[in-house]
Amino acid sequence: MIGPSRPVFALFGSSIVELSSTHNGWGATLTFLYARKADIFLRGYGGWNSRKALEIYEKVFPKDAEIHPSLVIIYFGGNDSADPNFPYSSYVPLDEYVENMRKIVLHIKDLSEKTRLIMLTAPAVNEEQIVKTYGVNLGRTNERSKIYAEAGIKLGEELDVPTIDFFEALYGQPDVFWDGMHLTAKGSDILFKKIAKIIKEAEWEPSLDWDKMPTEFADIGTDAHLENLIKGTEDNIIGITKPKSQEINLATK
Repeated sequence: MIGPSRPVFALFGSSIVELSSTHNGWGATLTFLYARKADIFLRGYGGWNSRKALEIYEKVFPKDAEIHPSLVIIYFGGNDSADPNFPYSSYVPLDEYVENMRKIVLHIKDLSEKTRLIMLTAPAVNEEQIVKTYGVNLGRTNERSKIYAEAGIKLGEELDVPTIDFFEALYGQPDVFWDGMHLTAKGSDILFKKIAKIIKEAEWEPSLDWDKMPTEFADIGTDAHLENLIKGTEDNIIGITKPKSQEINLATK
């Protein structure tokens, strides 16, 4: 470990998480915006479903760890919703998927009274683009994804966990996938805005909003131009706060 200790944000899921540092992904954007604020840890496992996640979640989030994450963003469901009749399908029955997610979420909530969660539901897909890219639909359809997304929303409400309707966010949107399943920069931008909105509006103590978190070693010095660049980028990406000065607008154009 290196110091000083910062708040930890953990992104836990399948390929949507594993690839979030590529293609101007949402994980990369979080890392950029929270520079000198928090450390972003990716625990993404391409092709995994909730059944596989259940095998390792206690290793990813051990209860006896010295430091627990301040925020966990968890995503499973896309692979779970695959057609069971597709060869080598990652399908997990709906009831099992819900119970798997319940176990994982309750475990994470129990790590610390200050560990916060955001859940992402199963996403929409572009079925035509999947076939064009891979030659077959890989067992992924919007009809099936929507059922798992609705179950995820219901579970989030039951467990009082903020939940992003990833299906609704992407359904019918152009240019959000590069292969029909995985996110382009535009797709990541849509997801990031929804994550940022939850963080900004949440009444969490301490706040995990970028604006309200202390900047590491600010007493020694900061680069005002870089701080304005980061702040301006947040304004332009999130679209929630307004730039404080014309200089910020110019710096990010």
